[in-house]
Amino acid sequence: MTTQTDRVDDELIRAAAHIAGTRCRGDNHTMAAAARARDGRIVTAVNVYHFTGGPCAELVLIGTAATQGVYDLETIVAVGDRDRGVVPPCGRCRQVLVDYFPALKVIVGTSNSHKTISITDLLPESYIWADHQLDTEESAPLSAN
Repeated sequence: MTTQTDRVDDELIRAAAHIAGTRCRGDNHTMAAAARARDGRIVTAVNVYHFTGGPCAELVLIGTAATQGVYDLETIVAVGDRDRGVVPPCGRCRQVLVDYFPALKVIVGTSNSHKTISITDLLPESYIWADHQLDTEESAPLSAN
């Protein structure tokens, strides 16, 4: 593992904490996420909990960012409601984040010590979803001449 720690984006943590504190209510929304785009914009979202499962805040954030025309996220953080602080992404979110944004930085750590690391360091030796997609010409069936 080649963990390299980058500068922590405290403004991003504050944005996620604000959403967690003001928008997370009850059991339906318990996590908030904030991400910074390459152009500096911050996008926020909350999870959608349901007993059948539901998307985490990080996944909702990807869709929210797309609706705002943001496709180049640089850094992301998730924060729990009830002052739980920064929470690292789950395994499913790690896989989706590495597939969509392989250069993404993720803020992790405890309330006393945050650090920013690469998503690939959170999911080493990962399967890359796009690897299964072959060039159309290469995968076209051979004609029977």
